Amino acid sequence: MKHGMIRIGIGGWTFEPWRGTFYPEGLTQKRELEFASRALTAIEVNGTYYSSFKPATFEGWAKTVPDGFIFTVKGSRFVTNRKVLAEAGESVQRFVGQGLTALGDRLGPIFWQFMATKKFDAPDFQAFLDLLPRSQDGVALRHAIQVRHESFAVPEFVAMCRAAGVAIVYADSPQYPAIADITGDFVYARLEAGEDENPLCYPEAELPRWVDAARLWAEGGRPDGLPYVTEDAPPKTPRETFVFFIHGGKVRAPAAAQELIRRLG
Repeated sequence: MKHGMIRIGIGGWTFEPWRGTFYPEGLTQKRELEFASRALTAIEVNGTYYSSFKPATFEGWAKTVPDGFIFTVKGSRFVTNRKVLAEAGESVQRFVGQGLTALGDRLGPIFWQFMATKKFDAPDFQAFLDLLPRSQDGVALRHAIQVRHESFAVPEFVAMCRAAGVAIVYADSPQYPAIADITGDFVYARLEAGEDENPLCYPEAELPRWVDAARLWAEGGRPDGLPYVTEDAPPKTPRETFVFFIHGGKVRAPAAAQELIRRLG
């Protein structure tokens, strides 16, 4: 059966507690991305949420990682953390124009995360979706959005994302409601319920569930038992699938990602 690529990773790569647990003792910080990109298949870049970077920085990251490795890039807080999203056009353009296209074929989706206090305002959110560019510097752009307020769990929101070709991020979270409806030509999942008390982040008995889910997403299916807003399913077509382990302490996230990669074979 045909399926899309499955990419498994973590959030960022610079984290002191990973030194000696994920990174070998004595590995210099300068070589941490080199190591992480060979142990994993994707990384969600979080630093771009807080500040901009120069094109040379993105180019340097691209040169450090192997062929086939993908970075997803977190959208700027100056876009998402505002009362009126329709007024974010200049900030969106500044973000996509900072040089992230220097990642070339290592550039994955742009990940826009909204605060848990942000409520669904249909006209304003449609205006935000309309602001998202489909390309920059001749490079195609894809977008994924994570909303964390229960007001978004309505068919209207799912429909507008599907019409825009924007993926709703499925987040397995102990704190926020989740939406698992598939709305883009790729799937973006964040597994946020891990705990550092578990050597593999999640209880080992739960990992087969995420192995099966990743395979089914990649085949174009909808895993059972997830929180769907509608019964409408998009055409079953192979989808590139991103799964990130990102939890509070995050010490065990690399171990979980490596184990999922191993189990997916």
